[in-house]
Amino acid sequence: MNPIRQYFLVFALLLAFIGITGCSSTSMERSNAARVSLQTMDNDIQSAMLQLDDTGRSLDNLINIPQGDLNKVFDTYSDNVLQITSVEQKFARHATEMTSRGIDYFEEWQKEGTAYKNPRIQQLSDQRRAALGEMYDKIAKNSVGINETFKTYVSDVKEIQAFLSNDLTAKGISAIAPTSQKVISEGDSLMVALKNVQAAIQGTREEMSQSRNGM
Repeated sequence: MNPIRQYFLVFALLLAFIGITGCSSTSMERSNAARVSLQTMDNDIQSAMLQLDDTGRSLDNLINIPQGDLNKVFDTYSDNVLQITSVEQKFARHATEMTSRGIDYFEEWQKEGTAYKNPRIQQLSDQRRAALGEMYDKIAKNSVGINETFKTYVSDVKEIQAFLSNDLTAKGISAIAPTSQKVISEGDSLMVALKNVQAAIQGTREEMSQSRNGM
């Protein structure tokens, strides 16, 4: 074979190989990014539930009008308000990232998953994508709903803090007690919702870890 033609043939094969492996690597990267975002949300939810419990307990201790140093109990509550605010912001940010990662992952899977020549493999790919996509989409939608509830909860505990900072007296605490009890109850309900989403996330992560041939 002509050396020049041989050179171009090898060069063309090399480019083709790079293109194939590059596509595979990109697909794997999107898959890993989606799994990592689910892991991050799992961690965030665990932190949120712990902090919700601490915040609710500190508020409950405060409205029960402790016999000790009232300022100290209020400071503990204020510290928890700062913590839950930070946790909520992180949760909201990561929920948005998770949704974005999922959209990218499943849209590209659909695009690249139509190149199979074997109809059985094509069918399997479509089935797995649809099943996992439905699970992921449900988590994303529920996270959006929880995010709004979470924001409302944080707004409420901050306003209770502001109210008591101006009237940290027995009468002030008594006046805000019914609202505080309602907020504590809402925090408990939020923890239940978070736990349900966490269970769904863990199930989806397990499914995705077994789906290595989807793309």
